[in-house]
Amino acid sequence: MNMIDIINKKRLKQDLTKEEFQFVIDGYLNKEIPDYQVSALLMAICLNGMTYKETSDLTGVMLKSGDQIDLSKIKGRKVDKHSTGGVGDKITLILGPLVASCGVKVAKMSGRGLGHTGGTIDKLESIPGFQVELKQEEFINQVNKLGFALVSQSGNLVPADKKLYALRDVTGTVESIPLIASSIMSKKCASGADKIVIDVKVGEGALVKTLEDARTLAQYMVHIGKEHGKETVCVLTRMSEPLGFAIGNALEVQEAMDVLQDKGPEDVKKIVIELGKYMVSMGLDISISEAEKLVKTHLKDGSAYDTFLKFVKAQGGEIENLSFAPKVFSIKSSKNGIVNHIDAYKLGILVHQMGAGRETLEDEIDYGVGIVLSKKVGDFVLENEELMKVYLNKKDVKLNDLINCFSIENDFTNQTPLIYEVIK
Repeated sequence: MNMIDIINKKRLKQDLTKEEFQFVIDGYLNKEIPDYQVSALLMAICLNGMTYKETSDLTGVMLKSGDQIDLSKIKGRKVDKHSTGGVGDKITLILGPLVASCGVKVAKMSGRGLGHTGGTIDKLESIPGFQVELKQEEFINQVNKLGFALVSQSGNLVPADKKLYALRDVTGTVESIPLIASSIMSKKCASGADKIVIDVKVGEGALVKTLEDARTLAQYMVHIGKEHGKETVCVLTRMSEPLGFAIGNALEVQEAMDVLQDKGPEDVKKIVIELGKYMVSMGLDISISEAEKLVKTHLKDGSAYDTFLKFVKAQGGEIENLSFAPKVFSIKSSKNGIVNHIDAYKLGILVHQMGAGRETLEDEIDYGVGIVLSKKVGDFVLENEELMKVYLNKKDVKLNDLINCFSIENDFTNQTPLIYEVIK
């Protein structure tokens, strides 16, 4: 077996075997196969695709390349949630405590921000004192006691994916659907949960731009889950405008707290309830309608918010000391009309440039900067009425760049659905 034969096989649109994937991953991790040969294989996969079996085989090889988390000491079923990433996506901060308050165990590992999308760990680190690293025993004890703990991903969890993703990022092969599916599911399967719910974001603010591609990705992930004994449900949701009003770490934590107190934006609430009902149904083995009723009750009666406060305190956070950037500016509309479009991708980039994200691993995040929208798609706006508030600190942003993210017209083009479909 040699690398040239494997590259040529995929270049000729032939299926690769599990043994061939094992040869590639082992050789790459051991530095016996160079970047340029793995890059050639990734491009061949990107151009010619992979079957369900190939993708499942690659996932199996990758998830065994490092640590696999043993959650057997946690009582009951463990349900995990993942998002493919978007702008203003603070769903995990709400969903974890909410689902835990319903009696489901959520042992969550999350990542940092990537490109224009924010990371859950970065958001939590905006809370003074919050510890994103726990010893495994502390992690398990907290889940058993509170129902929920959230930590940063282990350094040796699926190292093959970490190395492959870095290469994909610089070789134009990030958007291969089988490779995205394998990347996500290798980490989810290695994280130890019994059941998985995935929020597949669709639109210009997401990694996946079209409904057709999102559907295909979901089908791959559901199949991989079945092959590896992990029941998986994918919910396809809109990311053509920012989710909620807040974009930026501390600002999103505050908005998450608002939703947990049954306030805040309706689009965030709807997605939380949709994802939550599947997590609770799978975790407690009850019907979807029973689960939805339970989720709504715990969102309204304060038990979800109480669980959030206990979770933050358990991990050292001082939520009362959450703070925002000191310079606040109001950005106003130059005309009357209806907001037809808000460019989620560009807003994500601009907030990143304000200091909310990293350009390099060494960069320090400015946790208090960001944007809070005053208008959403479909809203009427008057000339000189506020479109958004901007929170700045050390870095500035161009006014016109922000205004140009809004398209304001005389008539309104119908918005696409917030929740497209569920694939399981």
